[in-house]
Amino acid sequence: MKHIATILLFIASMFSNQLKAQDANTGKITGKTIAGKDPVAAATVTLLNPDSTEVANTASDQDGKFTVKNIKTGNYLVAISSVGYRRFVSAPVSISASKPTHDLGTVSLKEGSNDLSSVTVVAKKPLIEQKIDRMVVNVDAAVSNAGATALEVLEKSPGITVDKDGNISLKGKQGVQIFIDGRPSYLNGAELVNLLKNMNANQLEQLEIMTNPPAKYDAAGNSGIINIKTKKNKVKGFNGSINAGYSQGKYWRTNESLNLNYRNGKFNAFMNYSYNKNNGFTELSINRIYRNDNKEITAVFDQVANMRWMNDNHNLKAGVDYFVNQKTTIGFVASGFFNPEEQS
Repeated sequence: MKHIATILLFIASMFSNQLKAQDANTGKITGKTIAGKDPVAAATVTLLNPDSTEVANTASDQDGKFTVKNIKTGNYLVAISSVGYRRFVSAPVSISASKPTHDLGTVSLKEGSNDLSSVTVVAKKPLIEQKIDRMVVNVDAAVSNAGATALEVLEKSPGITVDKDGNISLKGKQGVQIFIDGRPSYLNGAELVNLLKNMNANQLEQLEIMTNPPAKYDAAGNSGIINIKTKKNKVKGFNGSINAGYSQGKYWRTNESLNLNYRNGKFNAFMNYSYNKNNGFTELSINRIYRNDNKEITAVFDQVANMRWMNDNHNLKAGVDYFVNQKTTIGFVASGFFNPEEQS
């Protein structure tokens, strides 16, 4: 009998503890949401801890009524939000064993402002864009292009090779056609290299690299076409910019440019001027071995020559455009360069 009484007391104790545990999770919070005199349906009701961490959430019904169930004892906040209304946060609510239910009553939501004070969109152009018929290199997207020349930008572009004589090839193919702003340059190799050496990278907007040019281009460009697009300001009125750069290797180099633009209605006039002061050097090593008929070495000629060169590069481009309509533009462009050089 003594053992049976002990077992019964143990079972009664466990049952009592289970009831207490259930009571600890039977708290609830009720309320109703309205706007003016009308109920607010589908409002989001969120139960929060005092540190604003989320505990549970529910939504109001068609009559604006809501109930958050199975709440443990403790202190909470109730947040209510709905599209078009300001967020409501209650005062601290206490759920205890003696008071497991709390009624917030009727919560009146106030209309919120739908106007946006400002919208800021931040985007950065990628260095390389792969399109259907061409690869586009955005010159300003690479920090290393600051202070460089147009020829140096070409040398760093994918698939383009410039040899020591200034010959430009695209994926190993020579005879590449160079266009400037969609028009053929009509310059031979040496003239083209001089032009690109005199152009600052900050005058360029994009390089369009076409290994398989579209049908609108002449068939002579079967080795590929590189279209160099220069900058044109599309802002109305008179505007411009000034740039200056300095670089230091064994010798120093500077570059400056001035861009001016006037745009009004269907008329646009522009002018780009750049100036480069270059100091460079060339090291020439010659090693010759002379042999007789028996292939024995008879003489060795070894010579190293160091040459320093300095040049001033002036580049000018000016033009006018008249926009007849969205598809037709009539324009005139004149460009030229002058680069005297000294060697010592």
